[in-house]
Amino acid sequence: MSVEVFVDTNVLYYANTDSPDPRHALARIRIEPLWSEPGKAAVSVQVLQELHVNLIRKANLTPADSAQRVSHYLAWKVIDNDRLLLAASFDVQTRWQLSYWDSLIVAAAQRAGAAQLWTEDLGEGQHYGNVQAFNPLRVS
Repeated sequence: MSVEVFVDTNVLYYANTDSPDPRHALARIRIEPLWSEPGKAAVSVQVLQELHVNLIRKANLTPADSAQRVSHYLAWKVIDNDRLLLAASFDVQTRWQLSYWDSLIVAAAQRAGAAQLWTEDLGEGQHYGNVQAFNPLRVS
């Protein structure tokens, strides 16, 4: 089953933290509708791991509070890190000359069948096979 959107760590981090930076409020606005339609959004185990670490290190949440927030996203489609995803990420890395961590995100978005990859880390509008990078936090 395909999803519309694969959400990268930075978007979820902004949605789960507060700051005068407008990206935080915008991330919450963007994420909200994804809850209303089951099966619309996906994340990966890597994204959830990174979110947990960043909520503890940067947002100063306790591990228990962070785990509670991160666990909410288990309701979405979650792409596991496994040997097939590892192999796919090597192909993505080679084809598009991405960092290994970005290639793992793209490979997970591809596996999820996502049309869009919401991220700040990859080129806006760039196509990676059937997945297109989109920055939902861009403030005009």
